Amino acid sequence: MHPGRSRAVPPRESADAAAEDAALDGSPAPAGAPAAAAEPSSAGASRSAAPPDLAGRYGRTPARRRRDRSILIGGAIAFAVVLVSWVVWAGLDGSRPLVQATDLGHELLDARSVEVTWRLSVPSGNATACAVQALNEDFTVVGWKVVEIPASERPLRTFTETVRTAQPANTGLISHCWLR
Repeated sequence: MHPGRSRAVPPRESADAAAEDAALDGSPAPAGAPAAAAEPSSAGASRSAAPPDLAGRYGRTPARRRRDRSILIGGAIAFAVVLVSWVVWAGLDGSRPLVQATDLGHELLDARSVEVTWRLSVPSGNATACAVQALNEDFTVVGWKVVEIPASERPLRTFTETVRTAQPANTGLISHCWLR
């Protein structure tokens, strides 16, 4: 702004101006003035009137807070249910006996068979089954056999099994074992 120039103030409606003047003077508002303008204008009154407009404009309404709170509570409940379910599942899953199979070696007998040797660790008294496989140089399964192993009092045993192949094998190994 340049010195000496005044800023143009837009004209106000006469009812608004009269109500504002009356509010500043402390006198009752004229009859034609709006009811909201007739209230005394103080710092506390202007603050209480402005936040609902701004809060509504920016989405900070009480209904929005309640909705956000219920979404947060619902998410926390869902997380707690998933966590408790996982703990129960993991706890019950650990009660099964552990079966472990370790490859000890293989021997290529000829172009159509391979002999696989492995060590099986299983708790005493449990019958198991093991899948033995033969692989070619591209790691493609060319032979497969499921071996049924009866229960025993010895927890650690060694087995050797011959697997017939459809193509020449490069290696033989134990795929996995499970309880029967």
